[in-house]
Amino acid sequence: MEITKTNLKDCFVISFEVYKDKRGYFQETYHKKKYDCLLPKFKFVQDNLSFSKKNVIRGIHFQIKKPQGKLVRVVRGKVFDVAVDLRPNSKTFGEYFSIILSESNQYQIWIPPGFGHGFLSLENKTILEYKCTNFYDPKDEKCIIWNDKKINIKWPLKNKPVISHKDQKGISFSNLNLINLK
Repeated sequence: MEITKTNLKDCFVISFEVYKDKRGYFQETYHKKKYDCLLPKFKFVQDNLSFSKKNVIRGIHFQIKKPQGKLVRVVRGKVFDVAVDLRPNSKTFGEYFSIILSESNQYQIWIPPGFGHGFLSLENKTILEYKCTNFYDPKDEKCIIWNDKKINIKWPLKNKPVISHKDQKGISFSNLNLINLK
């Protein structure tokens, strides 16, 4: 397991060795003892799977009262993945980190509780999988608009993105009431 720090405090990229041969490849993607050492305060309680067509943007989602830490990886295809630090007392508050996660590079990203998360699918039939440290609560979920001018994410778009009706109603970073974020 190799850990690479990002520009955001507590957010990092994880890579495991991939064993390839003429049959294909094998990779360990989760090992409880290793993650218990790496993230001792967190326990994963829910796994999610997202299937997306090319040019779909999902997010930037977060929960206020029940923030979720997320361990994100791509099983098939490729995404431009984004984490936004929404912790008011953090030195990197309001900053983002982006990375290409793909089936070929096999990277994972740890996105701590108190962060927003979103991604752009760069290929058809992309499957993104992530483990969460808290249960999803639709009443607690919020969304920052994907093209927020203050955060200014440099999405690698070539065409108009496909965005859900719910995500199109995302609010601006400047209008967030972040008092209750942990």
